[in-house]
Amino acid sequence: MRGITQVIGVELKLIMRDPMSAFFALAFPAIMLWVKLRSGKPLPGGLPAVDATVPMLSVFVIGLAALVVLPATLAQYRERRVLKRMRATPASPGMLFGAQLAAHMLLAVLGTALLIVIGIVAYDLTAPADVSAVVVAWILAALSLSGIGLLLGAVVPSGRTATVIGLSLFFPMVFTSGAVIPRETMGGGMRAIGDLTPMAPAVQAIRDGWEGHALSPMSLIIMIAICLVAGGVAVKAFRW
Repeated sequence: MRGITQVIGVELKLIMRDPMSAFFALAFPAIMLWVKLRSGKPLPGGLPAVDATVPMLSVFVIGLAALVVLPATLAQYRERRVLKRMRATPASPGMLFGAQLAAHMLLAVLGTALLIVIGIVAYDLTAPADVSAVVVAWILAALSLSGIGLLLGAVVPSGRTATVIGLSLFFPMVFTSGAVIPRETMGGGMRAIGDLTPMAPAVQAIRDGWEGHALSPMSLIIMIAICLVAGGVAVKAFRW
């Protein structure tokens, strides 16, 4: 247990030492929060913009860590033959995935916590109506999107390729799922497209918990299914 904890700690330090990863996971979402809340206008229906924007951007942070940084890290290890050396140790793909998942989700936790602190201090963010529901939704969102990220990292040969593929998935998702643009302000066609993305149930579940609505069983089932299927395929397809 101590060994895996040390590995997670080292991986998190390595991620934080990468200026681009640290900036886009921590500073960039905070800048986006400031940009989106400059007008101070409530959303249709009267919900304060900050009470929707912070939950939305928390999924942005999760997606960036899970779909961009995580697969790029694994692919870089493959490209630099780090994985080849690890193959000679008792480490298994499951152990490697677990350490990488934990480290990158800790990065997402830091990014989400920073958004919440800024929201409270600067914009009078309302506390979640159902903290337990938000936590459950956040964890399932992290696991489902990380499953996809692990699948990419399991097979992509280089860090640059993984980054390109990850960004190609990430940006269409965040702009159609409601992670950047509130779904209340989208047209019907964009909402329909966004509903097909793995990020949409995550956004909906976290916002529902924050606003005090019951979590949709379908959203939870979809996130669990994505995690199990993508994670399972990643373990089977993993290449050292």
